[in-house]
Amino acid sequence: MSRIGKKPILIPEGVKVDFKDQKVEVSSPKGSLQRIIRSELGIEIKDGQIFVSPKILKLRKQESKKIKAYLGLTRALIANMVSGVDKGFEKRLEIEGIGYRAALEGQDLTLKVGFSHQVKIKAQPGIKFAVEKNIIIVSGIDKEAVSQIASKIRKVQPPEPYKGKGIKYAGEVVKRKEGKKVVTSAQ
Repeated sequence: MSRIGKKPILIPEGVKVDFKDQKVEVSSPKGSLQRIIRSELGIEIKDGQIFVSPKILKLRKQESKKIKAYLGLTRALIANMVSGVDKGFEKRLEIEGIGYRAALEGQDLTLKVGFSHQVKIKAQPGIKFAVEKNIIIVSGIDKEAVSQIASKIRKVQPPEPYKGKGIKYAGEVVKRKEGKKVVTSAQ
């Protein structure tokens, strides 16, 4: 079995987990998330823990590898759901460059990043934007949605390697390149 798939998922206080017809629903006061899992896998909830296991134990080698992979993936996805409804997730992006700005217009994010027009990014349900000086904060309970929106924002103007201008994740290191050198001729 998968090393990650074997680990139980602890259910924090205030989080409710339901499993019916291959559908997992995790809910708390912050919100709820749902996911349909593969038919080869089963979930057992007991003693405040979630256990993910394969339904069929004797499989051919090729099928066994796939089930192991799905087992670890499913366990990680459910763990992210539990963590999301309990604590939430956030991604921070930094804007670098003269005249580069971000602002909120209602729920949506407006970026001024060197184009002749402003770029608007709509907030999906469950996703919130916040702007502090040159930092954009994307937060929500669904890790996939938060990461997807953060990636979409970064793609608007990725950091360039010469001056480092653009939008990058907080803590991301942009490998800088050296500019062209002026060659003087000795005459």
